[in-house]
Amino acid sequence: MFEDKELYIKKLKPYLYLLDENHEASAFVVIGEKKACLIDTMLGYHDYKKVISEITDKPIMVINTHGHPDHIYGNIFFDEAYINPKDIPMTEMFVNDPAFAEPCKAMGISMPPFKEIKGGDIVDLGGKTLEIYDLPGHTYGGILLLLKEDRILFTGDSINHHLWMQTPGGVSLTDCLKAIDNVLFLENEADLILHGHARDYDDISLMRCVRDGIQEIIEGKTQDDKPYEWFGGVCKQHAFKVLEGKHYQQDDHVIVYQENNI
Repeated sequence: MFEDKELYIKKLKPYLYLLDENHEASAFVVIGEKKACLIDTMLGYHDYKKVISEITDKPIMVINTHGHPDHIYGNIFFDEAYINPKDIPMTEMFVNDPAFAEPCKAMGISMPPFKEIKGGDIVDLGGKTLEIYDLPGHTYGGILLLLKEDRILFTGDSINHHLWMQTPGGVSLTDCLKAIDNVLFLENEADLILHGHARDYDDISLMRCVRDGIQEIIEGKTQDDKPYEWFGGVCKQHAFKVLEGKHYQQDDHVIVYQENNI
């Protein structure tokens, strides 16, 4: 926390800002007429409450797309945060990690209480509406947020160019495929995706491309898959295709998975 990390702030629209923390994680500020919403809080390297106060004077509501540290640790600067209750047990493990808990204790700060939010909930910011949809996959309690008036879908890590499905706390690829199919109608409700490590927009077609890549793994079309090294060991990565002529913010697209979690 409070490390020497760069925070990049990008104004996407008069009421929408992208916060890019050292190219490690991203968050988004949506400003309505009554209040603002911060979607994810990254790793806690900066006082985001202070940062956002320089953007808007509206009250700030915090929503976490899921419970991994690079999306919740910055909650320490706020009084409360909303998360899907299915991810709360996982967040407790990360919050109690001595590498996080001890510096917090030394500075006299702590994580605020989590309040529950889940699919079917609607957040009214005043002229800007966020509709919440469950998407278990990357974690059990992953959620999507649809900014209805502007047809923008915030997907956290549930839909992105490097979908990690190998970590504990997530569902099988088969269950993830079913979950994506349940929300695939959102490709008719949104034009753009902003995910949890974004530096720019992606076309909404990324969601179907991820879905089709997962199906390829399930069907055993993995002969070209390569090893993937991460802090938990070595697993597999499956490259998936995106559509020609659509805007995507990067050129490499993989699903990372364990062969025993199909």
